[in-house]
Amino acid sequence: MGDKIILKVEPRTVHGKKVRQLRGQGMTPGVVYGADMEPVDIQAESREVRKVVSAAGKHAPVQLAGSKRRIAMIKSVDFDPTRHGVIRHVAFHAVKANEPVVAEVPIRLVGEGESPAERTGLVVLQAIEKIEVKALPMDLPEALEVSILALTEAGDRVTVGDIVLPKGIELVEHDDGRVDEELEEGEEKPSITDLVVANVYEPGALQAQNEAAAGEAEVADAEEVATVGEEAEAKTA
Repeated sequence: MGDKIILKVEPRTVHGKKVRQLRGQGMTPGVVYGADMEPVDIQAESREVRKVVSAAGKHAPVQLAGSKRRIAMIKSVDFDPTRHGVIRHVAFHAVKANEPVVAEVPIRLVGEGESPAERTGLVVLQAIEKIEVKALPMDLPEALEVSILALTEAGDRVTVGDIVLPKGIELVEHDDGRVDEELEEGEEKPSITDLVVANVYEPGALQAQNEAAAGEAEVADAEEVATVGEEAEAKTA
């Protein structure tokens, strides 16, 4: 875990349409809620809110400093659709320092541009950029790192199982939706550790794959347009 992320907050008494005036004064409205507390309306300086949202995302705990200090995770951020980077409202979920939480943390590739595969002209593409982990709030990592320096040829890959987890961090397993009856004989349910994080591709094969995907998208769009046209004709018939 890196430096503590702290946001100074104040109780908020302004609600409804009057919140617009609050924003005009350089303040951002928000709310803090949790399992053992009534929701608390808050406000904080807009500039500081932007900094905290950028630094914490939804994977790092924020220490809310006010009349009562709380540890919280950002659950939702409402951005103004007409003004870039302007936050209209932020919601925090209060957590306890001694109780584990589940959060989505980034996956960072170590050695990009330095792997033997890339040095011979191959392409390494990251397949997943985030993964859910379980840990105490203050133990949540800024990111999980995995090295790609062992990748040498097309077809090589690194998986979630190659990530060295920091102490106190657990991966969150997800069911792929298949019941035991749907699995082929001898097949086991996939583990999250088998999930591919990055693959090595030949540039030509990658281009062909992209072109094929684009072609499939064009066919799908054409079929959708045709279906809409048929429906329109049926209504006017």
